[in-house]
Amino acid sequence: MPIKNVRIPTTDGTADGFAAFPDGGGRHPGVLLYPDAFGVRPVLEEMARELAGHGYYVLVPNLYYRHGPAPVIELPAYIGEEERPAVFAQLMPLIQAHATERVLRDADAYLRFLTGQPEVSAGPVAAIGYCMGAMLALRTAAAHPDQVAAVAGFHPAFLVTDAPDSPHRVFPELSAQVHLGLAEGDMTPESTSKLNQALDAAGVDHSCEIYPDTIHGFTMSDTSAFNPAGLQHHWDRLLPLLGRTLADS
Repeated sequence: MPIKNVRIPTTDGTADGFAAFPDGGGRHPGVLLYPDAFGVRPVLEEMARELAGHGYYVLVPNLYYRHGPAPVIELPAYIGEEERPAVFAQLMPLIQAHATERVLRDADAYLRFLTGQPEVSAGPVAAIGYCMGAMLALRTAAAHPDQVAAVAGFHPAFLVTDAPDSPHRVFPELSAQVHLGLAEGDMTPESTSKLNQALDAAGVDHSCEIYPDTIHGFTMSDTSAFNPAGLQHHWDRLLPLLGRTLADS
């Protein structure tokens, strides 16, 4: 599957990133893929190529573009338990700076770019994300209910907080179908209950599932959290969701 580097105009500058899409021409349903906290790196290219192989145009932006092109920090090829503290010490200021108003401005720009590509068919798109990217996907879908028909988030972070703008408070704005695949320790039972109650109260068509024998980050093969069965379970949930919601794109 072809990969091309892209530059995405935003109100705050230009975001770098890449797109993966089927070769052979034609137009394909669009998917906006938000990375996990570690950001754009080779494993995200592998995942985007896999999705492209199923017939989708996949846009993967550098979330931290305001701080420089990807990789914004130097990442080890394999992120094990020993490497995590040093990596997160560098990442946390970037994560904390990525406030809701920035998320929403970027979502506008990413969707405008995605839907404007000649390889992307008319019709709804999907927003998917990993770790903090799940929160970004949900915010994107809530802000653009007329465009985003599917949301998927895996080993999500920051979905239920005490903040007035906690992501779970925007669920009434969603029109998308939602799947959330949690690792066993991602959320407390109380937070998981609040999450499901908020989805139910908003009338969101959703599934929220705890993937067995997983820990946070289980989809990412370049980390010590990787779980091959968990990754496959993720594909088994994601691909049917996209098939249902983007079939007419």
